[in-house]
Amino acid sequence: MNEQPQRVQGDSPWEETIGFARAVAAGDRVHVSGTMPFVGRVLYGEGDPYEQARVAFSNALEALGKFGLGAESVIRTRMYLTHARDIDEVGRAHLELFGSVRPAATLVVVSGFVDPRVLVEVELEAFRGLPGRSS
Repeated sequence: MNEQPQRVQGDSPWEETIGFARAVAAGDRVHVSGTMPFVGRVLYGEGDPYEQARVAFSNALEALGKFGLGAESVIRTRMYLTHARDIDEVGRAHLELFGSVRPAATLVVVSGFVDPRVLVEVELEAFRGLPGRSS
């Protein structure tokens, strides 16, 4: 079966100006692009790494939902932070959402994001299986 990738768009203003999809499903995987704590052009949780992580993960999970998937399908997470001091708060948000799933996870401290108010950006990878294939 040679299935073509499926793409969904979100509401990030950068999707159009940079040219990317919020999420791409290819084969048995769904990849969710780097997702920040914005809803449209409104930043949520300014100055609060926990709240920013919660919103960013919620946005990423919403993109997975368009493929009929939820947190239980997530096999990898990536968290990008601007400050090492925020690891515990971002980790707390991750644990609340994925503690029972236990995906592979990476946490990296970066120098910054396109909007300096952003403290956290996240990515997800999920396993969806293929129709007619037993898992």
